[in-house]
Amino acid sequence: MKRTLALLATCATALGLTTLATPRAEAATGCKVEYTVTSQWTGGFQAGVKVTNLGDPVTGWTLKFTLPDAGQKVVQGWNATWSQSGSAVTAANVDWNRTLATGAATDLGFTGTFTGANPKPTAFTLNGVACTGSVGGEEPPPDPDPDPNPGTPVGINGQLHVCGVNLCNQYNRPIQLRGMSTHGIQWFGKCYNTASLDALAKDWKSDLFRIAMYVQEQGYETDPAGFTSRVNSLVDMAEARGMYALIDFHTLTPGDPNYNLDRAKTFFASVAARNAAKKNVIYEIANEPNGVSWTAIKNYAEQVIPVIRAADPDAVIIVGTRGWSSLGVSDGSDETEVVNNPVNATNIMYAFHFYAASHKDNYRATVSRAAAKLPLFVTEFGTVSATGGGAMDRTSSVAWLDLLDQLKISYANWTYSDANESSAAFKPGTCNGTDYSSSGVLTESGALLKSRISTPDTFPTS
Repeated sequence: MKRTLALLATCATALGLTTLATPRAEAATGCKVEYTVTSQWTGGFQAGVKVTNLGDPVTGWTLKFTLPDAGQKVVQGWNATWSQSGSAVTAANVDWNRTLATGAATDLGFTGTFTGANPKPTAFTLNGVACTGSVGGEEPPPDPDPDPNPGTPVGINGQLHVCGVNLCNQYNRPIQLRGMSTHGIQWFGKCYNTASLDALAKDWKSDLFRIAMYVQEQGYETDPAGFTSRVNSLVDMAEARGMYALIDFHTLTPGDPNYNLDRAKTFFASVAARNAAKKNVIYEIANEPNGVSWTAIKNYAEQVIPVIRAADPDAVIIVGTRGWSSLGVSDGSDETEVVNNPVNATNIMYAFHFYAASHKDNYRATVSRAAAKLPLFVTEFGTVSATGGGAMDRTSSVAWLDLLDQLKISYANWTYSDANESSAAFKPGTCNGTDYSSSGVLTESGALLKSRISTPDTFPTS
């Protein structure tokens, strides 16, 4: 696949390539760097850089290394602020990964260009200390979980597809994915880091990580390259932990997805080409259409889906529905408009959203009927009112979760964040620390969802 990368001075800030001031930082006493070229094409490549602090905790860090070949250039980086001078490359922390405790790691990455050879970088240092993989000459302890993927959701189920009205795994058996959604990554980026995703995968035992990329509201339209990179980075972090990544093109205001049609085509062409080889990616092309007809939503879907399919022919694609993805119920309609006029595409599902304190028996009745005719995926739901606030409705929430389990409908809860609203899984301030699992940081909603998601999956393999 031919790819073209251009580095324009006028785009340097958007791409994260800026002139850096060295942060005030403690000295590191030991570190390890794992550098991996994750993909390569003619004249270009993408690399992952995992930095592990083996010494005392540091707050504020700078990673430096040397590119051995004069033709190697950093084009765009993520999870750090990147710069290059000659062959010397510098990556400085961003807000959400500024602190590295002893033994903590952070995942960085960049895309680059090269001419001739593409050798691995050398001379990695963290805050001026050489990253030799040891402290004081002692070898670090072995990684307790060096290859987590074989027993993970992605490791077991592989590439997903739609079969009939179900989401099915590589064995052509119906499965249910249970997981959490981010809040807007433009506001709560610090909540999505190595510690939080480790907790989601290992403590919450989540199958799914939904990445909510707002298009408006200080989102994608303000910095397309930066938001695309952030989404790709979070996809990689989910993949490394064996979770499925649901890329959510989070359109909300205005409600007609056709307003963002050109942006959608640009974004999905980019992320589909970049992630086509991955087995863990699902695409959600319009979060909550509202104030618009099903015909208009269908028209949008039938223009965006071919853009994704041109690069990634195999991934599951989810289409939003009328009335804030309520299958039209919130607009006084029901599922029949979709059943009678489905999107002209294969391997797709339809989104359904609910908020348990606001949407009760009539919404559940719609889902029960529709699930017999349409492949449904609850890409977002809350345990509270549709405003995202108010008291948690435990009775309605449990009724919903029991129904979704019974029908094998996959779901992502809103939200895996510490937003100051009752729909959030964490108490305010949690994302300033490293604990994302204990009872002390969970809200009432977070405790309920963790208890449901962390129960064992029963993925069929034959």
